[in-house]
Amino acid sequence: MKIAFFGGSFDPPHLGHDAVVKVALNTLDIDKLIIMPTFINPFKQGFVASKEQRFLWAKKLWGNLEKVEICDFEIKQERPVPSIESVLYLQKRFNPSKIYLIIGADHLASLHSWHEFDSLSKMVEFVVASRLKIIIPKEFKKLDVHFDIASSFIRDTLDVSEVCEGIKDEVKEYYTQFINKTQRIKMQERIKAITDILDDKKAEQIEVFDMQDKDYFVSFVVLANTLGQRHALALIDELKTKLKEKGEQFLGIESSEDWSVLDLGDILIHLLSEDYRAKYNLEEFLKELGKQKA
Repeated sequence: MKIAFFGGSFDPPHLGHDAVVKVALNTLDIDKLIIMPTFINPFKQGFVASKEQRFLWAKKLWGNLEKVEICDFEIKQERPVPSIESVLYLQKRFNPSKIYLIIGADHLASLHSWHEFDSLSKMVEFVVASRLKIIIPKEFKKLDVHFDIASSFIRDTLDVSEVCEGIKDEVKEYYTQFINKTQRIKMQERIKAITDILDDKKAEQIEVFDMQDKDYFVSFVVLANTLGQRHALALIDELKTKLKEKGEQFLGIESSEDWSVLDLGDILIHLLSEDYRAKYNLEEFLKELGKQKA
């Protein structure tokens, strides 16, 4: 039996954690992935959420995945637990032929200071989840984690009420802000990907309208001028190709000689000829809509 061990505070779980879980399941030759929330990280002073809440989050997000087990060994100890102790527990419980210990690349610099590191390194094979700008030495097995392939599970799997269920009122605001910030960052990344593609392909007068909290059916609208029908078709092909690679789903595409609309569900992209842009003046409509709501 081959197992992988992925520990962490999960305070709260975020896109990076989800990416590690999904990529590990897809790429490592394992029979089981053990996800083990810590009682407290030996290198941290404390957590915002309780051990019980962090365990429930992990169960909610990953407990139903095939080969995954959420383990409460460390939180039951009610003290900092070094990784070697958890590995010994897993050895005794599963008697595996192989244990992969998954760590983030940001832990490489301090890895040598881990409790009984020399003994630990003989018991496990370290798997390092990549992070931007951190070079992973060749002696380590690398887990190629790219956040753009991770599911946006905080947005899509948990809503604010579920995340905050059972935690103190003063903590709810913290997590509400965290989730909202995560959603904003993700949306900013999506909008930037769209505008970068349009800019690279010579679209003109690119404008982005934030329609959140306004009386409109999408969160953002992107407007751009085309140089003609052929240019519009080329822009559509490029957007479809590049955005699908990033996990975007197109709910519909309507295209005519002077006006094309791409529907991403919460984002609308309008590609217009210069004459149609001037004739229909969507900018004014969107701006006025925002003023009325305010």
